[in-house]
Amino acid sequence: MSAKTANLYARIEPDVKEQAEAILDILGIPASGAINMFYKQIILHQGLPFEVTIPNDKVPISMRSLTGEQIDQELEKGLEEIRARKTIPAADAFKQMRRDYHL
Repeated sequence: MSAKTANLYARIEPDVKEQAEAILDILGIPASGAINMFYKQIILHQGLPFEVTIPNDKVPISMRSLTGEQIDQELEKGLEEIRARKTIPAADAFKQMRRDYHL
């Protein structure tokens, strides 16, 4: 006779765990129940039960893929942001890029 449950150990970022468990608590679903549902969906879908993609607004622009005209347009956008004072310090920009691109 097989066991009725099995243990699963996973490392999860503390803030992700906290946020997810707060939502699950509101829904009245224990974390173990949510994980069990997730695994069952993996079985039903024969893969992840959702699309795994990078959101379009998070995809960095590759200069190699742009035409000269498109590069000019991107530079104009940057100049407009500078003129409109919609800039942030470089240290903050790099921090945001590391967060957005998991660097």
